[in-house]
Amino acid sequence: MEEKGNGKLKTGEKTDAPTGVPTLPDRAALWRETLALAELSSLQREQLQRLYEGILLGNRQLNLTRITEPEDFWEKHLWDSLRGVVAFSRRADFELPQSCRVVDVGTGAGFPGIPLSILHPTWQVTLLDSTQKKIRFLKDLITELGLANVTAVTGRAERLGQISPYRGSCDLAVVRAVGATSACARYTLPWLKVGGWAVLYRGRWTEEEREELEKTLVDLRGTLVDVERFETPLTQSVRHCIYLRRTS
Repeated sequence: MEEKGNGKLKTGEKTDAPTGVPTLPDRAALWRETLALAELSSLQREQLQRLYEGILLGNRQLNLTRITEPEDFWEKHLWDSLRGVVAFSRRADFELPQSCRVVDVGTGAGFPGIPLSILHPTWQVTLLDSTQKKIRFLKDLITELGLANVTAVTGRAERLGQISPYRGSCDLAVVRAVGATSACARYTLPWLKVGGWAVLYRGRWTEEEREELEKTLVDLRGTLVDVERFETPLTQSVRHCIYLRRTS
């Protein structure tokens, strides 16, 4: 049911990317200013570029994303994916282990899981999606990118999160744009160890959602720790990240 990508990435190696694929913008200054990221290594930069190329290639057969222009892709897929975990490096009360075990629920085209795995090569990341075609594509992409720390699994979070070896196995669960916040909590919290974190990536957020979420968390043995409102760096689009923690 699952498979690890263990291919080797060689710098400068040719790929089957669509002809004329543009290069992603060099946004080193924005990475630093907005996410406090150190300089990405040449391997990480190449992996992100090849991720972009792979997604464009996959779009020929699969409906992966409508965000294909390089500036949009950088902001709405790469930057947005990494923004969700910035709190763990900025706040003393947010802590993750170096060998963090992560599940990306409803990963789709691999976001935010693949960018997180590139930035944090010591993390073990599971990409989860119920669409078998997307998981087959992601397994090939994982191998192409040389990401030995990533696994792709076909299944539904609400079912797998209740059974071994998945239940209570992760330090971090991430989910982006999959249903209501209360539903996202139900998808993610069962995967977490006690003390583990869930990050829900959202566009809009309302107080009505807060009320429903807090009711749901009582049954899930979780708590709402924080809601961060922020803007994307290029288009100033409003985003929210909701941080949940499993308490018992």
